[in-house]
Amino acid sequence: MPDPPKRGTALRQRLAELRGPDVPAQPLDARALAALAANPGCQRRALLDGAGVDKATLAQSLGSPASFGQSQFAFMRGNAFEAKVKADGGAELLRLVHGRLGGGPEPVPGESSVPDLSAVGPEGRAARTSLALREATSTEGWTLLDHPMLALDVAGTPAFLEPDAVVVHPDGTWTVVEIKSFPMIDGSADAAKVGAAARQAAVYALALERVAAHMDPAPRVRHHVLLVCPKDFSNLPTASAIDVRKQLSVTRRQLGRLTRIEDIAAALPEGTTFDVSRPAADLTAAVESVPATYAPECLAACELAFHCRERSREEGAVTSLGRSVRGELGGLTTVAGVLSAANGTSGDPADPAVAALRRAAALRQEALSGGASTGGRGC
Repeated sequence: MPDPPKRGTALRQRLAELRGPDVPAQPLDARALAALAANPGCQRRALLDGAGVDKATLAQSLGSPASFGQSQFAFMRGNAFEAKVKADGGAELLRLVHGRLGGGPEPVPGESSVPDLSAVGPEGRAARTSLALREATSTEGWTLLDHPMLALDVAGTPAFLEPDAVVVHPDGTWTVVEIKSFPMIDGSADAAKVGAAARQAAVYALALERVAAHMDPAPRVRHHVLLVCPKDFSNLPTASAIDVRKQLSVTRRQLGRLTRIEDIAAALPEGTTFDVSRPAADLTAAVESVPATYAPECLAACELAFHCRERSREEGAVTSLGRSVRGELGGLTTVAGVLSAANGTSGDPADPAVAALRRAAALRQEALSGGASTGGRGC
């Protein structure tokens, strides 16, 4: 009798079945992980991302497409800028790292190390990266790891992450480097874009901490990451050090709250699949079989947001109004329930949320009544 498949192998087979036969898995990158950490209660996104389902194609098949991603021009511009920053063995990049973060003597062009990180498959590249980090930490020199591969366990399934660069300082500390093509004008950049870059970099820093934890002594992963952008309206690089301790703490806590992927998959009906070749009705049923937690913030981070918003509105869920509103309403989970409580037809008057709603309704009625009684007067 053949041995049963190992737990990890069985999970991979199950996730492959969910994607559909011969459908390659979409990589789970740092941007997706940052978005997932921002909404850890959404089992739908956790399962689809963990299984490597192409959510953009799935949304298209469901009839609720969402446009995400860079334009081809922006992509080419970003690649050209990154190549410029890393030219000549990363001399300019290392100069920026030293100037903003220190960590040893000034790097000398041509004397820094740029190890070859090529290997077969993401597992091989991650192992090669770990070895290169170990070797670089002991050399007491500057080392630039160009597009290293880091592994991070997410709800029981591995995610392979590829930061733009990681720098090992002569003092043995490690720094995550994010290279973006949006401009830094007069020393500052768009706050929303910087925030998104910080959340993404925090995921890389967390993965680096997992690598460092397997070394003795464990090297220190710096909580300041280096954000490199074009200076003003030129193509010259400039940089800023960003403290990501808050984002790192939030990401660590939120990823820890995720329900394990295998537990979510085990609760699905027999034969569930997200294969986009299936009829739209079957896909809709499959997607609806996985609980979702929609919030307006999903519109900027998830390809299925329009589909989930439509379902949330149909159900009258208060989460469609935003997490802050949902948090203020306590046990009231539907818009109909909120309106009923405000009108005094349901709800416990001792409930602070119900009392606040009734007070707000009374004030609104008072304001409308006052406006009606004086509306005909002239000035």
